[in-house]
Amino acid sequence: MRGHAKAIMGNHEYNAICFHEEDERGGHLREHSIKNVLQHHETLKQFHNRQKKYNEFIEWFKTLPLYYETDHFRAIHASWDDENIKRLPEVNENRPLNGETLEESTQKGTELYRAFDETLKGKEMELPKDLTFSDKDGHERREVRIKWWEDPNGHTLRSFAVGKSDHLPDHPVENAESFKDSRYREDEKPVFFGHYWLRGNPSLYRNNICCLDYSVAKGGKLVAYRFDGEKDLTDEKLVFV
Repeated sequence: MRGHAKAIMGNHEYNAICFHEEDERGGHLREHSIKNVLQHHETLKQFHNRQKKYNEFIEWFKTLPLYYETDHFRAIHASWDDENIKRLPEVNENRPLNGETLEESTQKGTELYRAFDETLKGKEMELPKDLTFSDKDGHERREVRIKWWEDPNGHTLRSFAVGKSDHLPDHPVENAESFKDSRYREDEKPVFFGHYWLRGNPSLYRNNICCLDYSVAKGGKLVAYRFDGEKDLTDEKLVFV
């Protein structure tokens, strides 16, 4: 490590930790269901006959910060919410993610679970009754990821969803007020994030909202932003191959 770059935790690193860690009540913190085993299969295959190296990577994952912030910008894996940030533990080399904090983060219904889930996997909106869709892995979903920086009033299900949303109807967003207060405002610092498997030519959602995930692992583009401390981001400073 030369100190020239910062890495933050994403949902895949977090899921790998929980898949590996045993639950005191039995099993593991991430259930070893068929679906979850298949999701981790490629990673496990890379570490075949290299158990020690795998364990070392898991321990390193535990030291990755959950977000990064300077005087000029913020970086997070999936979504920034000030209330969630307040609940997240300080994670670094000296204080890795472990023990009771890690266990509580996997318990649905707790504030810590919500903070981890929304920070690393994005905010979601439940679809109206009887409306579902299949994700990229063929799993049936009843929730869609949302544009957490937008005021939902005036949006439809299709326009409020992040990424490809052709399968969604143009119905008004239900319970819009429940999303409004936590949206990322226009006067906040620029925030950089990934996670959403966008397609097409990279562009900004807004002058302080920059997603850098354009599906490079699926034949898309590898994207970066040349940041010089500006308050207003511009499309011209997006770099991609």
